[in-house]
Amino acid sequence: MTTVPTLALRAGSGTIQIPQIGFGTWEVPDEAVTEAVLHALKTGYRSIDTAAIYGNEEGVGRALRQTEIPREDIFLTTKVWNDRQGFDSTREAMEESLRKLGTEYVDLYLIHWPVPAKDAYVDTWKALLQLREDGLAKAVGVCNFHEQHLRRLADETGEFPAINQIEVHPYLQQTDLRAFDDEQGIVTEDWSPLGARLGIIDDPVIGSVASATGKTPAQVILRWHLQIGSVVIPRSTKAARIESNLDILDFELSQAQMDSIAALNEDKRSGPDPEEFNLGA
Repeated sequence: MTTVPTLALRAGSGTIQIPQIGFGTWEVPDEAVTEAVLHALKTGYRSIDTAAIYGNEEGVGRALRQTEIPREDIFLTTKVWNDRQGFDSTREAMEESLRKLGTEYVDLYLIHWPVPAKDAYVDTWKALLQLREDGLAKAVGVCNFHEQHLRRLADETGEFPAINQIEVHPYLQQTDLRAFDDEQGIVTEDWSPLGARLGIIDDPVIGSVASATGKTPAQVILRWHLQIGSVVIPRSTKAARIESNLDILDFELSQAQMDSIAALNEDKRSGPDPEEFNLGA
């Protein structure tokens, strides 16, 4: 079985280890997610990423009950959606997620978006810190936060998030934000890592590196994520793709290959801009 490397993640006064390759479940329907998660766990994934808004927490929970892998060996992430932000409502949302997942705690609980128009993310962050203190989450963090959002959390609560899950792929490398995360001890976790909606997999530069390494374009891109120091969470419902996405630990991109991929950055998003995304406000 594949042993996935891990990164240290702040968890209150200590740290926990997060697998550097996780299994994402965005856009995987509840009726399909159980089988997909079970196959991911069988393949060697030990980190599962879901969210309240995905509508599949119950299906993920079914997989957790059906697998023979102990709960303590699985790193589980979920997220509070925008319409539940606020101190009291965040706790209620967390309790609902735990019921759906059928677990007493999650390893990581995240604020899904800053939602600037609502301006509730600081109170929501305070709720996450309390949830961590109460043992309902081992570590807490955010998604889609820019530097000013992160600084405000630290200024008003004295603590930066443990992780910042953001859109990162070769066409949107977010170099400055990742550098800021590193400076503050924040792990960067990359969603939409293949930039599937942007056609990155067909980029000739990626194709050239794939030919040189004997790997697929997707494997090259996922390996690039590992080598820039990120956690990465690819998703698929296809068994062969789930297996292939994890098969990236037996090769390494050269510095020249890394440089060629770095040159692909276009600051091009496949998802919304956090500064403008206020759905659920």
